Amino acid sequence: MKCPVVLHDRVRQFLRDACQWWSENRSGEQAERWIDGFLSSLDSLDENPERWPVAPESVCFPFEVRELHYGLGNRPTHRALFTIRPDMIFVLVIRHVAQGPVMPDDL
Repeated sequence: MKCPVVLHDRVRQFLRDACQWWSENRSGEQAERWIDGFLSSLDSLDENPERWPVAPESVCFPFEVRELHYGLGNRPTHRALFTIRPDMIFVLVIRHVAQGPVMPDDL
């Protein structure tokens, strides 16, 4: 059974900010491809979300945290951290792969 994919407000804000950065520092076309592709990847979490690996920082949380990697081209640039609940897939945060691990205080 498919569950809805719900994005935390901080995820929505991150996506808006990152898209604006792409548009200003790369190109508007790249920004559109990046956000459309990322949103499509996030939407696909409703199809067997267990296929994504458990995030290393999952041990710091009282619930399992998994990660989806995304990027344009061959190398992922960002990680979306999410948890699987009985009624939804909840995307907690998106981080650049160069950023350190997410800790409970970051949420």
